[in-house]
Amino acid sequence: MHPFASQGPAWAELLALDAVDDATWERGTAWLEHDLPEGPHRAERIHWLTLPVASWVLHHLRAARRRPLMVGLNAPQGAGKTTLTKSLVGLFAELGVRAVSVSIDDFYLRRSEQLALASRHPGNPLLEHRGYPGTHDVELGARVLQALRDGHDVDVPRYDKSAHGGRGDRSDEVTPIRGRVDVVLLEGWMLGFRPVEHVVDERLRVPNDALRTYAAWNDRLDVLISLRMKTSSQVVQWRIEAEQAMRASGTPGLTDAEVEDYVRRFLPAYETWSDTLSMEQSLTLTLDAQRVPRFPR
Repeated sequence: MHPFASQGPAWAELLALDAVDDATWERGTAWLEHDLPEGPHRAERIHWLTLPVASWVLHHLRAARRRPLMVGLNAPQGAGKTTLTKSLVGLFAELGVRAVSVSIDDFYLRRSEQLALASRHPGNPLLEHRGYPGTHDVELGARVLQALRDGHDVDVPRYDKSAHGGRGDRSDEVTPIRGRVDVVLLEGWMLGFRPVEHVVDERLRVPNDALRTYAAWNDRLDVLISLRMKTSSQVVQWRIEAEQAMRASGTPGLTDAEVEDYVRRFLPAYETWSDTLSMEQSLTLTLDAQRVPRFPR
């Protein structure tokens, strides 16, 4: 029925869960072919990434004892988290499922708070700019997630990454969400990471300790999707491409050199915490350099 889809790395797991519905797959294919622009590996992104993830989420939604289903999405910077969640929200709407997407980026500290954090840890480049554990307002994020979980009206903050020459600041604008939803998609590069007992790099000591507070987010998740990279060099190129696209759209951003310097600061984090991801209900896919899921080797 789906010869091309069956070649994807998630297919066997979907069949084992009985999560493939032919009518939903065909309807989703038609919607995504209209929604996603033409480009390289479009078919793989539809049939090996977006539809498998959607089918997996819908399977767990059907089995859930309450709504919304709180779905975590962990993926490296530049891997396409925003694109994927945008497609999922639209696809779910087409299928009669109300979903919202929230990024942990929108819970970053205000610029003034970030500068104060950096001044308390002079010489630590990992806390100089936004990104690492400790640079978010965890309590704010927890309040938003709890409101969504309880079905309450909530205004989700927005973070403007173009402010201050690309260093970013919290925006005055918000995203209002009214009423109960069926699915909450929470995405972030470090979502689900947990502290390790010992860090090799002393610069990671403070961020590692800060990770303990992020249990306030992780413990509110029902299921977790993890998109992994084959090599750490992928995240540098992906983030440069994302920043180039932002600049091409006319939005201020970092230069390629600034992006590479910024992203390379995160490589110790991936090496330290990637293997701490753990949740009973989880789906893991490994992306190649073109952001296409492949069988891990």
